[in-house]
Amino acid sequence: MLQDKNRIYRIPIEKIHANPSQPRKYFSEMELQELADSIRENGLLQPITVRKKGSEYELIAGERRLRASKLAGCQVIACILAACDDRQSATYALIENLQRKDLGVFEEAEALKRFIEEWNITQEEAAHRLGKSQSTLANKLRLLQLTAEEQTKIAKNGLSERHARALLRIKNSDQRNAALNRIIEKEMTVAQTEAMVEDMLNVHPVVKKLPKRRLFVAKDIRIFMNTIDHAVDTMKNAGIDAVAERQETETCIEYRIRIQKAEGTKRLSLLKSV
Repeated sequence: MLQDKNRIYRIPIEKIHANPSQPRKYFSEMELQELADSIRENGLLQPITVRKKGSEYELIAGERRLRASKLAGCQVIACILAACDDRQSATYALIENLQRKDLGVFEEAEALKRFIEEWNITQEEAAHRLGKSQSTLANKLRLLQLTAEEQTKIAKNGLSERHARALLRIKNSDQRNAALNRIIEKEMTVAQTEAMVEDMLNVHPVVKKLPKRRLFVAKDIRIFMNTIDHAVDTMKNAGIDAVAERQETETCIEYRIRIQKAEGTKRLSLLKSV
């Protein structure tokens, strides 16, 4: 972009139009009024930069000064005239605003996205033209994954880019919104926000454990032998013809239980090894 900084033009404000590539969307009315008061008292200390477009002019850099000059009632404004095409104008306007600390993080991210899309260039190309690393540019673009409501809350409450990046780690929108509300309510620092998000992401679902069955283990086999004898005695007391015969060998104990059927025609023999 060619410009003659040594020559200042006084151009009617009504002939100067805003730059469509201007990344800044919000201007503090209080700050504009303060600047307007200063311009009335001391004049404009730094010219704005414009380019010729047809019979009129397009602003490249200095929109705050232009708006404040209108508020101050100025009819003309000091300008530096630059010779550049649309792409150069958009690049210069973006760079000029990126260098200002008061540009909102989402305004910056949206401007970078628009710059890439309008000129159909890659992130790598955009990063090179703007003097940024590709990773820095990619991180700023990721901020736009937050919803419009979340972006508004973050900007309105003065939270930083690092607050926003921490929130991006939470993929569930309901959880992310709840976390954002807590950050605002508790006025959490970046470190506190990052710690909270880390805790949220490391919470494992609680698995309800069923009580273990208590297994009864009896080492004395006589308990079971008594149980069998008791069962046979119970049948006898009830008038059932039942006989239990027990025989012990070197390796096991054999029980033969004989129960008389009611009709007296069949017998049931059960051989059980214990």
